[in-house]
Amino acid sequence: MDIQSEKLQLIEWLAGLNDAKVLNEFIALKKKKEVDWWDRISAEEREEIQIGLAQADKGEVIPHQEVMAKYKKWL
Repeated sequence: MDIQSEKLQLIEWLAGLNDAKVLNEFIALKKKKEVDWWDRISAEEREEIQIGLAQADKGEVIPHQEVMAKYKKWL
C-alpha cells in the first residue's frame, strides 16, 4: 500500500476517534516531531537575530520609509 493511502486511512480513523487519551498521544507525538525554525538555523544566524533584536530594543532602527527611499532604485 502506498503512503498516500496509508495517510488517508489514518485520517479517516483519526476523524472517527473518540478516545481522548489516544488523541492526546497523537497531539504529543505531533508536537515532538515539530521542529521550531529557531532550532533549524545556524548559531551565526541566531546570533545575528539576537543582535538585531537588541538594537531594536535600544531604538537603533531605520524607519521603513527611509530604507525604501534609499534602495528603491534596486527594487
